[in-house]
Amino acid sequence: MPIKVSIVEDLAEVRNGLAELVRSDKELLMMENFDNAESAVQKLPALKADIVVMDINLPGMSGIECIKIIKEKCPGTQFMMFTVYETDEKVLQALQAGATGYLLKRTEPRRILESIKELNQGGSPMSSNIARKLVNIFTHEKIKTRKKILSGRENEVLQLLADGLLYKEIADRLHIGHGTVRQHIHNIYEKLHVQNRTEAVNRYFDRS
Repeated sequence: MPIKVSIVEDLAEVRNGLAELVRSDKELLMMENFDNAESAVQKLPALKADIVVMDINLPGMSGIECIKIIKEKCPGTQFMMFTVYETDEKVLQALQAGATGYLLKRTEPRRILESIKELNQGGSPMSSNIARKLVNIFTHEKIKTRKKILSGRENEVLQLLADGLLYKEIADRLHIGHGTVRQHIHNIYEKLHVQNRTEAVNRYFDRS
């Protein structure tokens, strides 16, 4: 059975180009397309499309808001963002709304077709720089979480350890005793579940 695809894109040239691309593949079936989110919200639930290729910047309601509404009515439909936006904010908003794929509009036609099929098979296809951006976002979030585990002073001590300072140099820099530095480091090791400086720095900053 062919994969049923619909497109929500306000630019006729892009929308028609994508539609022709989908029609060129025998494994895909082109359904009705839309140039605005409002029409898509009204008609997509009845179409029961497997994949919806969705732009973000649409006249009126955005593609992200459109996904939120349709996803509740059509939980089985998968959404592929197809957009020029590659900021952290837009990527996260789209994924949180329910998108499971994210391609930039400069993606090659062959890759677009592959991604639609991959998405239908349960994958999460993304442009390479979007995937890297997500890794960076989640790495940053993990570091923020680890910072919350440690006290303010422990964060300072660990940062100085990462900078290569010796215990005495850390004590001098922070105007605290050598024994206090050792106690902070002992607490850091316990909280991060590590045994030494290298492990602590690698765990904290998510380095391999």
